[in-house]
Amino acid sequence: MRIGALLAPAAPGLRLLAGRGELDRVVSGVMTTDLQDPGRYLHGGELVLTGMLWRKGPDDSERFVRVLAGAGAVGLAAGEAEVGPVPEDLVAACERHRMPLFAVAEDVAFAELTEFVVRQVSADRAADLSALVDRHRALVSASGGAGLDAVLELLGGDLDLDCWVLTPSGRVVAGPPDRLGGAERDQLVRAHLDSRRRGPGPAVRARVGERQFSLLPAVAEGPEAALLAQWVLVVEGDVTEWTPKRRQLAENVARLAGAERARRDQSRRLRSLLADEVFTLLERDAPPEELRRALDASLAMALGGAEFPESWVVVSAESVGLPDGAVRAALVEALTGADDRALIGGGGSGAVLLLPQLPEDEPSADRLRSLLAPLEAALGPEGRLTLGASAPAASAGGLRGALEEARHARRIAAARNGRICIAGPEELASHVLLLAAVPDEVRRAFRGRLLDKVIGYDLEHQADLVRTLEAFLRYDGSWTRCAAALHVHVNTLRYRIGRIEELTGRDLSRLEDRVDFYLALALS
Repeated sequence: MRIGALLAPAAPGLRLLAGRGELDRVVSGVMTTDLQDPGRYLHGGELVLTGMLWRKGPDDSERFVRVLAGAGAVGLAAGEAEVGPVPEDLVAACERHRMPLFAVAEDVAFAELTEFVVRQVSADRAADLSALVDRHRALVSASGGAGLDAVLELLGGDLDLDCWVLTPSGRVVAGPPDRLGGAERDQLVRAHLDSRRRGPGPAVRARVGERQFSLLPAVAEGPEAALLAQWVLVVEGDVTEWTPKRRQLAENVARLAGAERARRDQSRRLRSLLADEVFTLLERDAPPEELRRALDASLAMALGGAEFPESWVVVSAESVGLPDGAVRAALVEALTGADDRALIGGGGSGAVLLLPQLPEDEPSADRLRSLLAPLEAALGPEGRLTLGASAPAASAGGLRGALEEARHARRIAAARNGRICIAGPEELASHVLLLAAVPDEVRRAFRGRLLDKVIGYDLEHQADLVRTLEAFLRYDGSWTRCAAALHVHVNTLRYRIGRIEELTGRDLSRLEDRVDFYLALALS
């Protein structure tokens, strides 16, 4: 602020006594002192407030003002509450040293004057930084550069404004990670996702322990990113209590983060197309050599020419109650930074993930659980994600079987309760691994021959035969244990099993027929 702003109507009531020609000086801060020599505490640019208790005679005024001028102070405000009106010798000393001098009336508190100056200085700094953010945003959009960390560092250094840009999984995109713990990030992300799921609105306030935060969505121009992939700007403090200029600064930073997010997505487009090509080849069971060439082209973008892993894990994912493309966007965002080697393809409600697996890597299912857990708040009342991971495939030729294994694991996950369910290869029985190598049409024909009539009978008569068959096999053909589990009489159970045998022409007392039924149910 210019020191002349102290005479504005909105300022506390001050009288200018000296230095009328110096009112364009810039104030950078305030210092209150009654020391005879405060020079060692001044850094330049301060408005000095004093009660004049240091003055014992006229010579003291000359000495005091000379020290202020030498230290770079830009003005002096003298309070009249303690020693009365400002003496003429102080006015004369200020005129000699071209030091603006203001008289502070008895009814104006130094605290009120300090608050006014600090508020004006902060607003001016915010305006300057806002212009800087606008320029930086234009530079990012034009050149494709990043630099969010540099902008947030400026905010922290110039305005003591701590900011972070977070992903929905809690990863720190920019900002000082050591000043925001993992548990705090998780709570803030969940608060942001829960609010945005209910619809767009103003900045969200969230309190974590003793700390107050404001959450602003990082939205870029153009189509908005899927909620499960949208970044959020976290600002420590309550932006609703800020001046308009300071709020505008935070909104500009949020838009800058959104522009960076859109730029990054644009740079990934080619990689996404290559990933889709890999999964198209995988679906049509292309020769291993052709698949390996496509893998080499795709992974070269991620690994920068480093040696490719010889093992891959395939992950099958599905969403329910979410927009098309949401599950793919969620996987892309969750794995960015955590494992940039991943290839993610698919569309609609499904996605497929191909993840190079190194010997020291943790199991893929465990990794996905920890990365996706924070997204639960964004799924809404009907939203759900289910994922299944295969065991590592030792070569490109084993990826087709790994894909089938991942789909079986996902079916196991889908049968569970929960918003985000993940099943790994360790949860698949040996017969499921064997079935993964059987062609789809063979599996469908096998299941149809054994179960279609039973399912049709259930639909027509609500006889509960399929559930009875599952229980009978689960309890190894024990009539009493199965009847107890189903809460029916043993005679009722015998009647149902007899009906199944009549419909299928099979004998459930024979081991071979029981195995066939078990496999058919595993294919459902």
